[in-house]
Amino acid sequence: MTNEWQGWRDAMERALYGPDGFYTRPGGAGPAGHFRTSVHVSPLYAGAVAGLLCRVDAALGHPSELALVDVGAGRGELLTGVLGALPEEVAARVCPYAVELAGRPEGLDRRIVWGAELPPEGSLSGLLFANEWLDNVPLEVVETDEDGVPRRVLVRADGAERLGAPVAGADAAWLARWWPVAGAGPGARAEVGRPRDAAWARAVRTLRSGLAVAVDYAHQEEGRPPFGTLTGFREGREVRPVPDGSCDLTAHVALDACGGPSARRLTQRAALRALGVAGRRPPLSLASADPAGYVRALGAAGAAAELTDPAGLGAFGWLLEPVGGACTRLLTEWDE
Repeated sequence: MTNEWQGWRDAMERALYGPDGFYTRPGGAGPAGHFRTSVHVSPLYAGAVAGLLCRVDAALGHPSELALVDVGAGRGELLTGVLGALPEEVAARVCPYAVELAGRPEGLDRRIVWGAELPPEGSLSGLLFANEWLDNVPLEVVETDEDGVPRRVLVRADGAERLGAPVAGADAAWLARWWPVAGAGPGARAEVGRPRDAAWARAVRTLRSGLAVAVDYAHQEEGRPPFGTLTGFREGREVRPVPDGSCDLTAHVALDACGGPSARRLTQRAALRALGVAGRRPPLSLASADPAGYVRALGAAGAAAELTDPAGLGAFGWLLEPVGGACTRLLTEWDE
């Protein structure tokens, strides 16, 4: 890692995805070694995604080849879980793709196509799913100076920061539209989500028809955090964001800026409930009739409650963007 001053976008790119980056380091533990995503909480999550894929399949008229694209696939945990949860008739037609910069894990299902790049634009029909991917797309951080002028924040590999030149051009235009901090007084921070908008738009264009879904830490225009959200994670703990490759670097996503005109935003709580993940306790009568079944059902209810907790994972944002009329109609079935 370089100890030169640079913008946070370049620093994140190097620290996360460089030759010895947090996500690309050979032999690394992967995301599961440092933090729990919804995928790692319970198989219920993969089951819900499998249910969503079945809905997309039906909306598309049960095509002979049904794509499932996992963007930011980690070690393939979500794809593995979804493939195991699908009905046999659907699983036989699924073409699974993992998009991930890290190398292919050993023992992964041979059906899964593993690559560092998205499939070609307009090449697939099915479901594209990006779970906690956009929050790791590198972006610039800005801070207002004593005169309220937004300036690019420069950082070194040791985490030290200083203010650079005023923000200009396309980044300034994005801030003015989506996260206006000019004149807010000294010390106000924002994260310029323009690279994430572009990354998501490219991901959506992978589909010829179907549904693209992004799930992430998110905020909306009426509630942007006044001091930004950039932080680090290491071994299950939130840490100071230091771009030296030793920790994850993440910032919440302005999902409202990412989505196109036909996109819909939901909380994870609402989305998973619509997919049958409710978190209801099993009836006590089951405890005497089937004690083992009661224990299993109770465990599933606890996991469902964690996935839909409005103060935790349930507050995640889901951005659902249909491609083609069939899946546009599918979204009309979803109610908050």
